[in-house]
Amino acid sequence: MEDVTVLLNSQRRFYGTGKTRNIDFRIRQLVRLRESIIKNEADIMEALKKDLNKAPFEAYATEIGMVLEEINYLIKNIKMLAGTKKVRTPVTHFPSASRIYKEPYGIVLIMAPWNYPLQLSLSPLAGAIAAGNCMILKPSEYAPCSSRVIGKVIREVFPEKYIAVVEGGMEVNQRLLQNKFDYIFFTGSVSVGRIIMAEAAKHLTPVTLELGGKSPCIVDETANISLAAKRIVWGKFLNAGQTCVAPDYILVQEKVKEVLIKELNRYIRKFYGKDSVHNEEYPKIINERHFNRLLSLMKNEKVKGGGNYSSKLLKIEPTVLEPESIDSPIMQEEIFGPLLPVLAYENIQEAAAFVNNRPKPLALYLFTTSKRNERFIMKNTSFGGGCINDTIVHLATSHMGFGGVGESGMGTYHGKESFSTFSHSKSVLKKSNFLDIPLRYPPYKKKIKLLRKIL
Repeated sequence: MEDVTVLLNSQRRFYGTGKTRNIDFRIRQLVRLRESIIKNEADIMEALKKDLNKAPFEAYATEIGMVLEEINYLIKNIKMLAGTKKVRTPVTHFPSASRIYKEPYGIVLIMAPWNYPLQLSLSPLAGAIAAGNCMILKPSEYAPCSSRVIGKVIREVFPEKYIAVVEGGMEVNQRLLQNKFDYIFFTGSVSVGRIIMAEAAKHLTPVTLELGGKSPCIVDETANISLAAKRIVWGKFLNAGQTCVAPDYILVQEKVKEVLIKELNRYIRKFYGKDSVHNEEYPKIINERHFNRLLSLMKNEKVKGGGNYSSKLLKIEPTVLEPESIDSPIMQEEIFGPLLPVLAYENIQEAAAFVNNRPKPLALYLFTTSKRNERFIMKNTSFGGGCINDTIVHLATSHMGFGGVGESGMGTYHGKESFSTFSHSKSVLKKSNFLDIPLRYPPYKKKIKLLRKIL
């Protein structure tokens, strides 16, 4: 506790100097972060290979490249994002001017998960840097090699009084949360998100929670079934399904169910081969506990493709399942692995009702060529974000915010939204001293007649 307190006090003193508020300072720090990532690219890829068996292409596409894109966006747009914004002022306040000032929160705690350890640590960190904060970054202990390399990337270019990486397990998390931060950004499970929010409430600390849930994938009879299967297989089995926005289950119109399952299995073989367990490019499950949890979810379900696994390699091949019922264990919790249940529906109203009768998902995917079905799903279901005729890629942009709703999270980030998340919008009205209209002052007498005309 003493070490965390000392670190926080050091950061508060540095933040108090005002250096982080300088825009040129922020830009320099983003450039330094970018340079450190590029310098340590080989070590990052090696760490991701050891922790999750990520192939170099996947590691760059889903981790390094996305972080660099986010940093580049912020460097290019920071002066615009940080600028004071003049807004209209009601006539009742004449003569005056209204402006919104963006100011940093102060000391930010960023708690990252293990599934995309670099991206989900450094993308929010870049936003917090751009907004002018000091940061403590806590990577996940479940990805120890990635945690160490993240520490190296940060410590090589930043002093701890500005940005610190704190490594360790649950005990370290508890120690951190006992302290007061000015903002907490957490990415992880719903269950841990509840704990984070409860601890933050003790200090009235604002939070962003990027959580998860069971993200549905709806396929109707008008969809291009082969292309839908191709894109679903890619999105679902990326990182062996260990993605918060991976399609968690498929709702497919009964008429095309068997055709879709056939195409899913065809693309699984095409992408990963007949023996995906021994495919060196296919990621592994993060640890034995999660591996065993996934095996238990497969139990008693009808396997429509795949199903093989290796306890030694901690790999489960891409597996298509037909649940025994909608109350099966696999339909009750977020899967977070390479298991894909497929359920049938009759009409689009039934599919929407199925989604709406469950907690709001982080993502929803719809495969259709029907404008009517598209409008119906967009209007009648609530979810964090998603795609029409694709999966996953809606979060791979700095031009749209990403975040959950309801139990799938609160708050957004990426690009402009990252800057807003880590900034407080300070609204200020400046009144003229040259004219002071007496309408608002007592005694009011018959002034209400004039007031009604103005308001």
